[in-house]
Amino acid sequence: MQISSNFDSGNIEVISAESPSNIELAIKKDHQSEFYQWFHFKLHNTEHSEHVMHLTNAGKSAYVEGWKDYQAVASYDRQHWFRVPTTFDGENLSITFTPEYDSTYFAYFAPYSYERHQDLIHSAQLDIDCQLQVLGQTLDGRDMSLLKVGEEGEGKKVIWITARQHPGETMAEWFMEGFIDRLLDEDDGVARSLLNSAVFYLVPNMNPDGSARGHLRTNAKGVNLNREWLSPTMENSPEVYLVREKMLATGVDMHLDIHGDEALPYNFVAGSEGVPSYNERVKGLEDNFKNILLAITPEFQDDKGYDKDEPGKANLTVAANWVGENFKCLAYTVEMPFKDNDLLPDYSVGWSDERSSLFGRDFLTAVYHVVDDLR
Repeated sequence: MQISSNFDSGNIEVISAESPSNIELAIKKDHQSEFYQWFHFKLHNTEHSEHVMHLTNAGKSAYVEGWKDYQAVASYDRQHWFRVPTTFDGENLSITFTPEYDSTYFAYFAPYSYERHQDLIHSAQLDIDCQLQVLGQTLDGRDMSLLKVGEEGEGKKVIWITARQHPGETMAEWFMEGFIDRLLDEDDGVARSLLNSAVFYLVPNMNPDGSARGHLRTNAKGVNLNREWLSPTMENSPEVYLVREKMLATGVDMHLDIHGDEALPYNFVAGSEGVPSYNERVKGLEDNFKNILLAITPEFQDDKGYDKDEPGKANLTVAANWVGENFKCLAYTVEMPFKDNDLLPDYSVGWSDERSSLFGRDFLTAVYHVVDDLR
């Protein structure tokens, strides 16, 4: 029996693996950080018996409530991921699985590899409407990549979508893959119409270093990027600094920041109602956007979510709040579940990579219906 995580986004520490019936593991912390929850490892064993894997430090992870009713994902081919029996006793997260093949991958959610990220952005640049830009480099020397789709023009709106500030929230980049695929579909009338009205700036992965390192929430220096937007630096958060500088150069009429939530088994959005400049115009844009999503997809709901900030009390270090305040625009944080969408459950795969991608495609329709109303 072999257990390893020495690969892109891998994360696990083996404590004891003497018997398949009692394997003790631990999740590694993000570098220079106390955050941990993301795991991704491979089990290889020619003995296809029941394996019980205990993640022994799950009870002290970043979001313990995320383990309630949670089921880990597994894959034999790293393409198709399915849920496997998982329990949490307050201390150990235990995965019980009898493999049908010699090698099985397990993860917190379907991984989105750095190689797939490269495939996504380089395939996109082949489209006549898309330009791949490099804003600069991360602390580990990876590119901060931006896709510009469409051309600026008089009266055209500027729409920004950022994703995966928290690298373990891989559903965010699956969402982006679906959104980009539809936006670049020349046979899609919604996409064609939008490119007549708007130019898009898309950052599919805001945190490539954390993604490759197998982090849950931080970059290579242990910094939570979604608390850096008020005063980012090239020393601590070049990812945010570079994207923010580009935003200041282009302006922003609408911003979506794509995330995943560990605890809540729903899709929802969080607005910028707590920023000082929030007004009825922005509230109207937010309400219209949510109502359109409710009309076009049963995957979205607006009853469950985060508590709204009190007026003037928003945390301006958070991306959507900083953008909403500085550009006086519609700015939303979009959240998807790690578990399942309880309003439309799928007991085999839960909330998944494919459902995240389809959700991203749905958002293009919502953007289409509000683009003319954006400032």
